[in-house]
Amino acid sequence: MKKHQYILSVAGFDPSSGAGITSDIKTFEAHGLYGLSVCTAVTVQNDIQFTECKWIEADFILKQITSLFERFEIPTVKIGIVQSWKVLKQIVFLLKELNPKITIVLDPIIKASAGYGFHTKESQSELDDIWRFCTVITPNYDEIQQLYPEKSVEKTVQHISRLTNVYLKGGHRPDKKGFDELFTNQEVFEIPPIADSIFEKHGSGCVLSSTLALYLAKGETLVNASIKTKTYVEDFLNSNKSLLGTHSLLADLNSLKSNT
Repeated sequence: MKKHQYILSVAGFDPSSGAGITSDIKTFEAHGLYGLSVCTAVTVQNDIQFTECKWIEADFILKQITSLFERFEIPTVKIGIVQSWKVLKQIVFLLKELNPKITIVLDPIIKASAGYGFHTKESQSELDDIWRFCTVITPNYDEIQQLYPEKSVEKTVQHISRLTNVYLKGGHRPDKKGFDELFTNQEVFEIPPIADSIFEKHGSGCVLSSTLALYLAKGETLVNASIKTKTYVEDFLNSNKSLLGTHSLLADLNSLKSNT
């Protein structure tokens, strides 16, 4: 019997399953990994509207995480929406305490596509400590500008990439739209779009960060994982014309073949 390879999503619940923990689970399992999940928020939303968010208390989030680590070997985690930088800091500290070698992929979601805001500006002093505990963060252009409003995008990326790796999503990019970039402490890798055009999807950022996490869990280098992530996400975006994408059966079949 094949042994499960576990991967964890720490994120919010979206009833439409386009984003959040259910989206992450679908992404993980399309690639043959067993997805575990810890809920940070329960939301009222669909694919076009976000109206309300009920946050899960920090202590309860930490208890969920601890319970899973008592039972399962978890080498990789993807983190999505969290109420504040202060709570996020508690989460990443606990994860490192439970597994000092854990790979953490953080999607620093500041605002939902429908406009609902999450983090507050008052807690930005926590940021540098958080980056040091992450393997890679995956902001888009809107988010990178809000992390350090007093800095330019270039200065912000330079600052963060001294502390961790940055996969900068290009979907909101004002110039070369769709061109992603991976910034490490020493190099910059441009990841251009593959398809001539794409259909936008609700939760595409969640799919990208969870895909990047799962490829790292499979042992890919960060560069290779980033390239494969770009390919998979574009396939997901073009899976249909609606705002809710479907995951490729090809990913599942390839995973099954690679594990037999």
